Amino acid sequence: MDALNSWLTTWGDTLWTWIVLPVVVALGVYFTIRSGVVQFRLIPEMFRTLTDKTPRTESGAPQSVSAFQAFTISAASRVGVGNIAGVGTAIAIGGPGAVFWMWLMAFVGGASSFIESSLAQLYKTRDADGFRGGPAYYMQRGLGARWMGVLFAVILLICFPLAFSSLQANTIQATVAGSMANGQAPAWLPWLVGGVLAVLMALVVFGGVRRIASVTQALVPLMALLYLFLGLVIVVIHIDRLPEVFATIFTQAFGPNEVIGATLGYIILTGVKRGMFSNEAGLGSAPNAGASAAVTHPVKQGLVQTLGVYFDTFLVCSITAFIVLVSVPDLTSAERGISLTQNAVSGVLGGWANVLLIVIIFLLAFSSILGNYYYGESNIEFITAHRGVRLGYRIVAVVAVFVGSVVSADVVWNFADGAMGFMALVNLIAIALLSGVAFRLLKDYTAQRKRGLDPVFTRDRLPDVRGIEVWEDELSVTGPIDIPTKKRQSEKHRDHLHDRR
Repeated sequence: MDALNSWLTTWGDTLWTWIVLPVVVALGVYFTIRSGVVQFRLIPEMFRTLTDKTPRTESGAPQSVSAFQAFTISAASRVGVGNIAGVGTAIAIGGPGAVFWMWLMAFVGGASSFIESSLAQLYKTRDADGFRGGPAYYMQRGLGARWMGVLFAVILLICFPLAFSSLQANTIQATVAGSMANGQAPAWLPWLVGGVLAVLMALVVFGGVRRIASVTQALVPLMALLYLFLGLVIVVIHIDRLPEVFATIFTQAFGPNEVIGATLGYIILTGVKRGMFSNEAGLGSAPNAGASAAVTHPVKQGLVQTLGVYFDTFLVCSITAFIVLVSVPDLTSAERGISLTQNAVSGVLGGWANVLLIVIIFLLAFSSILGNYYYGESNIEFITAHRGVRLGYRIVAVVAVFVGSVVSADVVWNFADGAMGFMALVNLIAIALLSGVAFRLLKDYTAQRKRGLDPVFTRDRLPDVRGIEVWEDELSVTGPIDIPTKKRQSEKHRDHLHDRR
């Protein structure tokens, strides 16, 4: 097992260092420039579109999940082990400087996130629960490459609902075990935790995407507030150390870290890997949630999902970094993963804080498991519509959570890192090839906003683009609304079309 773990670590680092990292950075910079720094320029629009009303059917029911619910589904997957164990691991391996590179890649990756989620909305399809889509769908519909979509779907199934969800469950179990006296947990504890998680997951996932959306809509704000509050309390207690922490993050981002012994390249690599694991920008996972939303323009979900990257990294990941760095000034013998954060919290607030941290980690990890599950189901439906396969997938996903609670996570972590690298490569190649379409969508959206419109997209606005299934006409996109509002929108769009002629 040690030999396998060592081999996985070696080939994973090689893949990321020489292939994934250059592609992630180059495309992120390219998308940033071509879009006019959309990830910064349209920040106000991100908040505005987050609270958009959901288009409804003639019966008055929502066409699908809302923009906010899609945001919480993706945030549920993003905000999990990566924000606590992942950031702790990044700091333990790469030192405080790794945090800077996580921040920088979140900003650069915001452009990639915008492109992938806008494309996912454009090429989405209808199902019984509303809409579904994602990279596999825009690979088939936009590029005409179903084989590429199937390849991506298979990698995602291995990576998210199986490997990553197992890690989330393992972290919950490890946190509970770490809170025991002297860290001595009974042998039956992992089996109990695994059983409880499996039952809870089954109760939710067998209810469909709307139940997943309703659960994550409740859990994500709660877990964020709890964790941010805990972090702020610890930072306030050590407020005198905060300027030193910021200085350390920036100074150690650009040179050898003498405390940890990490080279500049390894600091950058660690920050980028853990940053992508956490915020998933450009990875191809969040577009599966973004495609499920009922919105009036594809760009709206591109903006909302970019906001999700910022929420994950600049808020939640930063809180973890501050908790660790203000509480553990000497990182020489720091433990990797969840233990570093757990010890930092209990060392400042006392043993009672472990109970609160267990609750927070449970909310973080369990909501992430639900988000991972939804990504997998969307891709199962892409591969086959057979109901028996979907049932089998649900069972396997539940079993993976149980197994993840009772096995060692080292091999799974390293395997997941490698799988994540391949998944990112396939997705980044696809969005690079389709980015021209996304830039045209952005141009259409900003032109409508300049005219004071609430942007509405229909497929006749891009008549030369193939593979668009929905977006048939304005009524199907916006849904039934009151007559005065409908009249005003129609008049504005008519004037806009007249000006275009």
